[in-house]
Amino acid sequence: MKTTLAALALFAATQAAAQDRMTLVLDWFVNPDHGPIVIAEEQGYFAEAGLEVEVIAPADPADPPKMAAAGRADLAISYQPQLHLQVAEGMPLIRVGTLVATPLNCLLVLEDGPVAQIADLKGRKIGFSVAGVEEALLSEMLGRAGLGMADVELVNVNWSLSPALMSGQVDAVIGAFRNFELNQMAIEGVAGRCFYPEEEGVPTYDELIYVANPRTMDADMIRRFLSATEQATQFIVNHPQESWEIFAGTSAELRDELNERAWADTIPRFALRPEALDQGRYARFEAFLAEAGLVEGTRPVSDLAVDLGAR
Repeated sequence: MKTTLAALALFAATQAAAQDRMTLVLDWFVNPDHGPIVIAEEQGYFAEAGLEVEVIAPADPADPPKMAAAGRADLAISYQPQLHLQVAEGMPLIRVGTLVATPLNCLLVLEDGPVAQIADLKGRKIGFSVAGVEEALLSEMLGRAGLGMADVELVNVNWSLSPALMSGQVDAVIGAFRNFELNQMAIEGVAGRCFYPEEEGVPTYDELIYVANPRTMDADMIRRFLSATEQATQFIVNHPQESWEIFAGTSAELRDELNERAWADTIPRFALRPEALDQGRYARFEAFLAEAGLVEGTRPVSDLAVDLGAR
């Protein structure tokens, strides 16, 4: 009996030692956008894939892709639009998977405010947080309404998007996430309305992606990670309420009305096939940024993204 117990203990220790350790840096603090990662951990899918995943929330949301490029993280969560700019600047990064497969960004206004259509923004103030891509999105949306950037006043609201809109500091904000800011305003009794970039001339794109350094990445380990998060996404879609309870049970800070509403709104947007790559989507967005003057020339999709499952 003692021999059997010792053998079992040795087997368990060997299995634990066999887990590959990897580091994932989030784009921001843990929130419903990261549901598949949290569920994969809580349901044991990472362990089944032979992974021990250390999840790190960054002190600065600009840090994650830099950490992946520098080899200080195996994976980082970033944004497809930012990836194009960073690769154009020479940063060694490549998209290896998708977390949220639709845009979340929107141009947000007050439901009962003076802006009933985008053309009503002429002469008005628009708040933003990130220069560059957000301005390109806004420029395209304004152009479709017969306006130019000179027709509006941009105000840097420093990540305080919905408060700036609700307080009247600005008449609209670009960069608001439709699954968060809309719900945040509704909870505070202020109705908001989104104009969606993908409905206003902007090529659709993946909002949240996994990026790695193509020169140093462990493709096998990343594939196992993506397989585990795919399994987690299927669980979330099949069991939305149960998965919410598991997710919210990991931290008292997550158990509130905003996160519960955001959870429900985010489920349809998770990538059901995180490895899969839509090459046309990346080519179109690269051309869009080049036309907007944010990148010089265009790069082949193979420089931007890879489908590890197709290798």
